[in-house]
This record gives sequence, structure tokens and C-alpha cells, in this order.
Amino acid sequence: MIPARACLPVTALLLTLAPSQACAQGAYPNRPVRIIAATSPPGGSDTAARIIAPALSERLGQTVIVENRPGAGTMLGNDSVAKAPPDGYTLLMGINTLAIIPATTKHVPYDALRDFAPVSQVLSQPGLMIMHPSLPVKTAKELIALAKSRPGDVLYASGGTGSNPHMAMELFLYMSGTRMLHVPFRGGGAMGIGIMSGQGSVGVLSILAAIPHVRTGRLHVLGVTSAKRSSIVPDVPAIAETVPGYEAIQWYGLMAPAGTPKEIVTRLHKETIALLRTAEIRARLAQDGADTIGNTPEEFLDVLRSETAKWAKVVKAAGLVPQ
Repeated sequence: MIPARACLPVTALLLTLAPSQACAQGAYPNRPVRIIAATSPPGGSDTAARIIAPALSERLGQTVIVENRPGAGTMLGNDSVAKAPPDGYTLLMGINTLAIIPATTKHVPYDALRDFAPVSQVLSQPGLMIMHPSLPVKTAKELIALAKSRPGDVLYASGGTGSNPHMAMELFLYMSGTRMLHVPFRGGGAMGIGIMSGQGSVGVLSILAAIPHVRTGRLHVLGVTSAKRSSIVPDVPAIAETVPGYEAIQWYGLMAPAGTPKEIVTRLHKETIALLRTAEIRARLAQDGADTIGNTPEEFLDVLRSETAKWAKVVKAAGLVPQ
């Protein structure tokens, strides 16, 4: 039998360690937090992450680092977070390609609906449907009439097969009952140049990318892709005013790996909502033509579900074969 005296040092040691262990396990965060952006700077998810990171850092009391992991149409960065430890220290600035990729890609290494714990959508950003000035139309209604009179003759440009601009145009064709010929480019920048040079007649660009060229007359604008008019370009009609129900926006939202403790997701949600309500952040997002969202994890998951179903339907209607 071990004498009681011999147990005292051990007991004292356990009592000394227990509080620090409890703090280490219970205090979140107690080390830097990473937000993975699945695009290169200045891609959308990178910009969104860098806008909120400093404010989130202040609210969490820990450094929040933005790390870029681009590749495979955002799948590389998405997958790295899906497979990260679910401890709240690796987050994803998710983008709406999470809902598009399952319909356009055969082998996706993660399940967007199963492998992530949504925290909150951060922002949404509509695009502008723009066209080369030589196209003999001025409105979305006239574009539809032209496309119906010349099925497959009008060229529409995109930033690549499966990209947001591609899906925005395919949704427009599907809902308006028209056909055009797709001309894919390598990215949105190349797409804009392609339309201005006449290699494509029409397409969807982000508001910020399109406005300078609209002002110089190199591009003509047909409408905004949000359900309602944008405060950034209030005089531009929404495509939905011609095609009821049309909406093709790009959104970004904070996500954690599935299995992250609920209390951590709740803390992240609380701090994200708080920073999104500040005038500074709202003004900064508005400069980029973005609308602040800030919804609940459950609402974010519902958006992801509905968007996944929506784009699967569009891809099927367009006859696109997953690659």
C-alpha cells in the first residue's frame, strides 16, 4: 500500500494542472484563427475575408489570419477546410461555387451540405449583364426577342465553364426560353476584354468590374442580376423586371468544418453578426457594390440547399456534362 503522504505531491500536482487544462479546453480562441480563401488576391473570397478579418480579430481577442489556397475552381481551399480539425481554428470564406460545383464536376472531394458547419453569410454581390454596343438591343426584353429570332447566333461570354458568369447567363437563357452560343474565357477579366473586343456580345460581370467600361461607353448595361435594383446603380433595372424570378448573385459566407462544437459556432456567429452591423464594415462592403447579409447558421444552410438544387436544375436544362 502506498502511504498517504506519497500521494500528496501527486494530488497537489493534479490540482495544480486541472485548472489550466480546463482553461485550455474551454477558452476559445486561445491561439490564432485562420480563414481560408479559396481564391487568389484580389478574388472575391480573398477580399471578403480580408475585410472582416481585422474586425473579427478584435472581437475574438486573437489574431485572425487570411490564407489563400486557390486551385481547382475553389475546390482545393474548400477541401482543406472540410478536412481540417473541427476546433474553430480553421474557417472558410465560402463562395456560391459551393452550390454550383456539385452539378458541374464529377468528383468533388467533399460534400458541401455535409462537411461544413455554416456560421453566417457575410455579403452578396450582384452582377451586371453587359453587352457590346454593336449589338442592336438596348434592354433585356429586346435581347430576348433577338435571341428568339436568331437561336444560337448571339454569342455570350463567360469566365469559364461552370463559373458564376456562365451560370448567370445559363439561368437567363433557361428562364427566358432562349438559346445563345457560349464563348468561355479564362476568368472574368479576360471575359470583359473579350466582350469589349467583340469576341462575345453579352455576358455578366461584377458591378465593380463593369461600371468603369459602362461609363466610357465601351460596354452597354442591360440590367442587374439581383432580384431587385441595386443601390449602387439604382437607375439600372433588375433583369427580374423582365424575367420574373431571375436572380444570380455571388455570395460569400463564413463556415467551419462539420463537427465544430456548437458553442464555438455560436460564438463565431455572434461576433460575425456584430461586426457586420458596424457602420465601418457596412460602408466598406458597399464600396464594393455588396450588400451585407448576416443570417443564422440555419438560414445559411437553407440558402446552400436551395442554391444547390437551383444550379443542378440549370446545369441539367443547359445540357452541360459534368467534367
